Amino acid sequence: MSGQGSGGNVLAAICSFFIAGLGQLVQGRILAAILFFLLTWVNYTLAATGILFFMAAVGFIFHVWSVIDAARYKGS
Repeated sequence: MSGQGSGGNVLAAICSFFIAGLGQLVQGRILAAILFFLLTWVNYTLAATGILFFMAAVGFIFHVWSVIDAARYKGS
C-alpha cells in the first residue's frame, strides 16, 4: 500500500463498511480483523435479542471505528 489516502485504503474502508473487519483482512492485519469483527457482531447480536437493545449503539461505534481504522492505516 502506498499510504494513507491510497486506493488500497479506500478499498479497505469500503470493505469494512459492509463487513466490520474485512478491510483489515484485505490489508493483511489478521488480528485486527478478527477483533473488529467479533466486537462489532457480538454487540449487534446482543442488540438483536431485544433485551440489550442499547448494545446496537456500541456495535455501531465499533463498526465506524473499523472503517476509520482501515482508511487511516499507514502500513509498515
